[in-house]
Amino acid sequence: MIKSVFLVTILISAAISAAGQQRPLMTDDIDITPQGAFELGVGVDFFQNAKFPLSGIKGDLTRVGDLRLKTGMASNVELQIEGTLQNFVAINSQGPSAIPLSVTGNSTNDFDDFTISAKVKLFNETKMLPAVGLKFGYQLPNTDQAKGIGTNQINIFSKIIVQKRFGKRAGKTPLANIYGNVGLGIMNAPLANFTQNDVLLYGLAGIFRVSDRVNIVSEVNGRLNTRSGTAPIGTESIGQFRVGTQIKASGLRFDAAAAVGITRYSPRTGVIFGVTYVSPSILPIAK
Repeated sequence: MIKSVFLVTILISAAISAAGQQRPLMTDDIDITPQGAFELGVGVDFFQNAKFPLSGIKGDLTRVGDLRLKTGMASNVELQIEGTLQNFVAINSQGPSAIPLSVTGNSTNDFDDFTISAKVKLFNETKMLPAVGLKFGYQLPNTDQAKGIGTNQINIFSKIIVQKRFGKRAGKTPLANIYGNVGLGIMNAPLANFTQNDVLLYGLAGIFRVSDRVNIVSEVNGRLNTRSGTAPIGTESIGQFRVGTQIKASGLRFDAAAAVGITRYSPRTGVIFGVTYVSPSILPIAK
């Protein structure tokens, strides 16, 4: 019932608005959606050899309806909702599971653990200094762990965002937009009561202008286990390298990227496709 209500809320929000960071990247930039405007990013992701240590499942993951919703609440404050409407896994192999599963056949699917967060720009960029901001939020326990994909845990996080543009020209997009994140994620350990793993969150991304309509994008993004030895199951280090493009056409921004896993528990490879729409501001213009 809770999942159904949450899904309806997401769909209503998508119908009247729109979202996202800079798809197809996962690293947060400092830019704030204009107050009263909405942004919607929707995508489909395909990942080969995805690993789910809690359930022991390994397989090819398809994420359908990867939503990134955001809206400007003030000139320097933004609200975000991120998550996937449905995850599908074609199971290639299945080892021992640490939890009871309700998986039959060679596939499984489930709703995603959605994330709600706020982003605040603290300092604007100057000629010499970068812009600085803060993002904090929490991940909801929307998944059914018995499906073998999600962990059904509440996790919280905060991160610092730093961003600098280069090659600025009057009336034109900068030649390069470089930004990075560093922060802390507090993840509940699914198998241990009163136990958590504090992971280091990191990201370094760049958006490089080829023309007024085409950008090349790239990033390294992930989380790093800070415990000595083995991380609690379900909180392992994961990370990806992504490279792709953004193309502006017909008032939309289309994106595509390739991904390569950089840790033991990351998917081996993947491809990402999506589109982003930014609405006009619904606030009345002051006279």
